[in-house]
Amino acid sequence: MSTATTLEAAPMAGVIERTLGELARDIPGATAVFRRHRLDFCCGGGATLRDAAQARGVDADAVCSELATLSPQPASPLPQRPAELTQFIVQRFHDVHRRELPELVRLAEKVERVHREHPEVPAGLADHLRGMHEELLQHMEKEETILFPMMAQEPPMPLRPPIQRMREEHVDHGEALQRIQALTHELREPADACNTWASLYAGLRKLCDDLVEHIHIENNLLFPRFE
Repeated sequence: MSTATTLEAAPMAGVIERTLGELARDIPGATAVFRRHRLDFCCGGGATLRDAAQARGVDADAVCSELATLSPQPASPLPQRPAELTQFIVQRFHDVHRRELPELVRLAEKVERVHREHPEVPAGLADHLRGMHEELLQHMEKEETILFPMMAQEPPMPLRPPIQRMREEHVDHGEALQRIQALTHELREPADACNTWASLYAGLRKLCDDLVEHIHIENNLLFPRFE
């Protein structure tokens, strides 16, 4: 039976009481629905849909209805073996963050300098992105040099303490993303924005999407195997 059919047949309360992390993991396309409603399925993935929706002032039944209409076609499958999944994470997310964040800092510096008198200028964004870059570099280094090699060992071992630390840092990354939203007026550039300003916000949207997906894969797919 397809995922969509299963959801349609299931009692609405059953979906509402599942956690955001479970739904994001099990239903292709659910992450886009959660992003649209600003429901935190990565750092806040342990909350039920009911509780998360109530906290955000969102209609949980409406979210369930959207989930029920999603296509059952699965996305490209992620690697299953821990060594392959961690390699995918490094190549798809870690390397991309390292490559793209310095350019976003440069663009933010230019926008703040050139448009410093504009009422919607994202003042403080460059400094925030610099700090975020440093924290991400340290976080990814710990994963690549300590945690991920331990996960690749056979037989697998429980790794709850270091994973808990990574989860805590993921919460910090989620708060950093919220700060980006606040500094940029929800990433809405003004009507008279120059190309640099528009490029900056386009890059930030990609960063936010990538980092949310990155944290989701680790928190909800990788880490539970070792806890």
